[in-house]
Amino acid sequence: MKMRSEQQMMDLIIDTGKNDQRIRAVIMSGSRANLNAKKDVFQDFDIIYVVTSVGSFVSDHSWIRIFGEMMIMQMPKSDRLISDTDDGSFTYLMQFTDGNRIDLGLVQIDKINLMKRESQSLLLLDKDGIIEPFPPASDADFIVKQPTEKMFNDCCNEFWWICTYVAKGIWRDEVPYAMCMYDRFLRDMLFEMINWYIGIKTDFTISVGKCGKHFKKYLEAEIWDMTSKLTVIVTMIIYGKHYLRRAIYLGLRQKRLQTILAFYIHMVMINV
Repeated sequence: MKMRSEQQMMDLIIDTGKNDQRIRAVIMSGSRANLNAKKDVFQDFDIIYVVTSVGSFVSDHSWIRIFGEMMIMQMPKSDRLISDTDDGSFTYLMQFTDGNRIDLGLVQIDKINLMKRESQSLLLLDKDGIIEPFPPASDADFIVKQPTEKMFNDCCNEFWWICTYVAKGIWRDEVPYAMCMYDRFLRDMLFEMINWYIGIKTDFTISVGKCGKHFKKYLEAEIWDMTSKLTVIVTMIIYGKHYLRRAIYLGLRQKRLQTILAFYIHMVMINV
């Protein structure tokens, strides 16, 4: 199946808004609204329909078939009843068989004051003049924020603290636990510190993207190379380096956490 073009999708989204009297305004957010964002075929269409009644849409989901043949879909709020007395919103996450994707949010018109106005937003349709004009779309909401001294110290403390959990999990041969500590907690602190490092280099004027997806663009080649390989190396260590357990044992026995951390660094350096 040939992938529909960006213009075809935009026409479909806007025409649906024009032809359905329940839809009073159409807003696009995300990277497609930002002219400075890099374009590619995997960009979602992040759309908000401002509607008279959310309940009239979610009582019968068949109406979304107008957007195309669905490969997979999620409705995050479908586990509970949605009514006009709710928070006035509903979301359809739709991946189509032709490769396009629409993340469609419904916001009830009388709850529009609760809607977060993102800096990457573009007003596509406003039948009643009810939406306050948006400034030119930008990534201002997502620019790396300068940390306070406490935030910086807390991040460092959490990183080193979680290192002990990773080490403990490896020593006990509790692989899922060790990987969870690394993937869910330790990496978060590492990424936070990289965010701030890039922020300092750029005077806190840029966004590194969701989950650090633009790290490569802003990091020195050597640091990026180590960062990108770190997960693979740590996984190798956790799953297969039996001699690491001996190093951890010696480190704990001597009550010297530095021994453990030095071994991690050593393993990274010899594998990079």
